[in-house]
Amino acid sequence: MSSQATDEHTVEDARPPRGGDRAQYGVCAFLVLLGTAVIVDGLGIPHITSSTDPVGPRAVPVILGVLLLVAAAVYAVDVARGGHGEPEAGEDVDLSQGSDWRTVLLLITAFVVNAVLIERLGWVISGALLFWGTAFALGNRHYVRNLLIAVTLSLTTFYAFAIGLGVNLPAGVLQGIL
Repeated sequence: MSSQATDEHTVEDARPPRGGDRAQYGVCAFLVLLGTAVIVDGLGIPHITSSTDPVGPRAVPVILGVLLLVAAAVYAVDVARGGHGEPEAGEDVDLSQGSDWRTVLLLITAFVVNAVLIERLGWVISGALLFWGTAFALGNRHYVRNLLIAVTLSLTTFYAFAIGLGVNLPAGVLQGIL
């Protein structure tokens, strides 16, 4: 009599049949299409070089496209040899529970409020509301601390974009103050 339970499976039992899964070949085909599109688009960039940039702007898209084609080929060979990914374990998520629609709707509301108010109130205020609303939606109930963090984050991003990137976010009602 065997001491192993009958519901245990070995690695060989879990492997897909030799030749691979057709859905994985679809992913390979997508990678080939994407790589080809990136290469074609990259080759459409005019070849401009200078003393500070002897390679020109074509190099990066062409290299990335070639890497996508190589990844597709390697993946197709792996699938053909019977390779497969591990099933999602769910990490710390209880997969038996349904979606938390309240959280999803609160997050959507925070983003919509930000989109509606950003021009009128400016990034600092609407961004602070976005950060605070996101923290609230995700379950953090330290309202005052979250508001201080949200204002700090929105001011920091406002000045980081303005000074660091040269992109002016809307100041809204704080125009002239910031």
